[in-house]
Amino acid sequence: MDSVSTTTPLLPEISPEVAAGADNSDSDSATTILVLSTVVAVAGSYVFGSAVGFSSPAQPGIVDDLGLTVAEYSLFGSILTIGAMVGALVSGKIADLLGRKGAMGLAELFTAVGWLAIAFSKNAWWLDIGRVLTGFGIGILSYVVPVYIAEITPKDLRGGFTAANQLLICCGTSITYLVGNILPWRLLALTGIIPCLVQLIGLFFIPESPRWLAKIGRWDGSKASLVCLRGKNANIFDEAAEIRVGVGLMALQQFGGVNAIAYYASAIFSSAGFSYKVGTTAMAILQIPMTILGTLLIDKSGRRPLLLVTVHAASSMSLYLFISVKMQSLILQVSAAGTCLGCFSIGLSFLLQDFKLWDFSPFLALGGVLIFKGSFALGMGAIPWVIMSEIFPIHAKGLAGSLVNLVNWFGSWIVTYSFNFVAQWSSAGTFFVFASVCGLTMVFITKLVPETKGRTLEEIQVSIIS
Repeated sequence: MDSVSTTTPLLPEISPEVAAGADNSDSDSATTILVLSTVVAVAGSYVFGSAVGFSSPAQPGIVDDLGLTVAEYSLFGSILTIGAMVGALVSGKIADLLGRKGAMGLAELFTAVGWLAIAFSKNAWWLDIGRVLTGFGIGILSYVVPVYIAEITPKDLRGGFTAANQLLICCGTSITYLVGNILPWRLLALTGIIPCLVQLIGLFFIPESPRWLAKIGRWDGSKASLVCLRGKNANIFDEAAEIRVGVGLMALQQFGGVNAIAYYASAIFSSAGFSYKVGTTAMAILQIPMTILGTLLIDKSGRRPLLLVTVHAASSMSLYLFISVKMQSLILQVSAAGTCLGCFSIGLSFLLQDFKLWDFSPFLALGGVLIFKGSFALGMGAIPWVIMSEIFPIHAKGLAGSLVNLVNWFGSWIVTYSFNFVAQWSSAGTFFVFASVCGLTMVFITKLVPETKGRTLEEIQVSIIS
């Protein structure tokens, strides 16, 4: 477009003053306030990660101190996702009513109270209440953080900045794993309050999303916020919409089994006959640099290539793999082959253990988990959230975002609640099912997921329709 009109699919009405003041040259430099705003926002991502990572290192201590059964601890581990589903259901509405900053602040209040309830609980009842409250908070954060970052960043930087959401989730999970091997579980819960306070305080020093301000008719505030974040030549018109892509990616991300590993890593390593402290420490060390690599690549390689590479993580169809990798560069061939081997190794390790065929099967499980987690961190962890934050226009973002967020957390609840029971039936079979889902994910990405890197609303719409 040569000029910005006063009405767009993105915003129902744009004031002439705002339209006149915004040209089509979206600033591609990262201003200080843009970086600061992103740092404050992703403090909420760290909260998300620490909540996910808590149940694994805390499991031995909580079970011993409070005498929980497998069923009771499965409920505690998975009930986080129940709270998150409720938070996800209302996240879009809250973000539309209170703004992106207001939604993050409200979420952190619930999360902090939840951590306190867990830290001072005397029975399973209070543990579950705290876990639900924490889940409600991160259910909101999982939607509003990537949306806020996507709305304040120029399109040429949007992928990398939004992927920082997943990077801090990984940091929160990994650091919680590491610290949880040292601290008792009650003190570990109290440390979860620290990033909540960091974000609550930081929200007073960052601007509101200019898109949300424009949506509610605060044109002057929208322009001022945009200029503050991106400079005087910034433009806010560059998003896209397609709900089926968001729903499909979120569902397939969860049913690939990543949260089964994240929530119950200690139990998985113990069942495989490997030290859970060594295993979770190795996981924590690996996934942060892999997520950093994905963050650096996302605006260089695009969304689809990284997704297509990393979903090989659970595909055990070796013949298909060898055919497909011939079409990729050498680095993609190595990544796809390695991630395929990683997921296959987890199931194979348990299968060999069941038949007592190999004494070194625990190391096979360790290698498989590490390769799987590293591959997931490279692309499938971050990119569905990046695409979710990009594909919905501002007037539909609340409702559509709530839906895909709800689908994600509902899938997470099914997997995290059922995993311990299904694994008792067949650990090997469980991971082979996850592998099949990831194979389906690759087909879905190939057929339906558009490339959103550097594209405007019209360009992405054309790619979806065609």
